[in-house]
Amino acid sequence: MAKPYYKRVLLKLSGEALAGDQGYGIDPLIITTIANEVKEVVACGVELALVIGGGNIFRGLAASSKGMDRASADYMGMLATMINSLAMQDALEKIGVDTRVQSAIAMQEVAEPYIRRRAIRHLEKGRVVIFGAGTGNPYFTTDTAASLRAMEIGAEVILKGTKVDGVYSADPKKDATAVKYSTLTYLEVLKKGLQVMDATATSLCMDNSLPIIVFDITTDGNVTKVVCGEDIGTIVKGA
Repeated sequence: MAKPYYKRVLLKLSGEALAGDQGYGIDPLIITTIANEVKEVVACGVELALVIGGGNIFRGLAASSKGMDRASADYMGMLATMINSLAMQDALEKIGVDTRVQSAIAMQEVAEPYIRRRAIRHLEKGRVVIFGAGTGNPYFTTDTAASLRAMEIGAEVILKGTKVDGVYSADPKKDATAVKYSTLTYLEVLKKGLQVMDATATSLCMDNSLPIIVFDITTDGNVTKVVCGEDIGTIVKGA
């Protein structure tokens, strides 16, 4: 493996990425593939934290649009992220990667509480830290949680793993004329309403000059390539 370009990164995965083609739940093959990539990255000395969405199990926003109380729906979504976090922990530990799950909602039987200094200490010791339960507050997405945690632990970049190979002007599956962007500024993302991260998360990254790289997580070796500074996907940064 080439020399890593980044020392400390936060990898944000959508829940849908774990579902694979089945569209719901956790695909064991996908989660094992991602775990192997994480192992490779950690082996070369990169400190890696993870935030995983819960959309493959429960989506709070969708439930609230059908009449459920938004706060209750969001708390259910946070619990869904914990299911994904524990599944990822299991996949990583099976292949010998030291892992800690930290939850923003107290559940001491299954995870540590989120404590910033402890998280940083785990990273320094070479452990992968998985941040579960979002920010612990309703009305905030896991994108916002990823931006917040990345800032708190001093990550140099957010790597957003999706099912597409970057950010496009439109959905490439529906629109053949969709153009892929190689670089974007935070303001362009906000003005064009591009689905990189939600507006709160993007604004948070903009205020703190934290770059976001959107790339295809489903292609083998891509996590390693991004961490080594290869030009894949779309990078969102300041002007």
